[in-house]
Amino acid sequence: MISRNVQITNNVGLHARPATFFIQKANSYRSSIWVEKDDRRVNAKSLLGVLSLGIVKGMTITLIADGPDEADALEGLSVLVNTGFNE
Repeated sequence: MISRNVQITNNVGLHARPATFFIQKANSYRSSIWVEKDDRRVNAKSLLGVLSLGIVKGMTITLIADGPDEADALEGLSVLVNTGFNE
């Protein structure tokens, strides 16, 4: 299991459209992946879970992955977040 902190830089945070991109990317990996904010941890492959965190611009979240492609998963998701979800 590995984790990485990332800061949300896009203007709208993880609302519906960026969250959908994030979840699609998370689902492309075999590893279990979670998003953690404050004391809450949700499945990164669940739209409702990710949206329930209320992640907005400037927040730092922790990505956690566990599985056969965990390093690739964190790298791919970090790149997606750091590029502002291509918005």
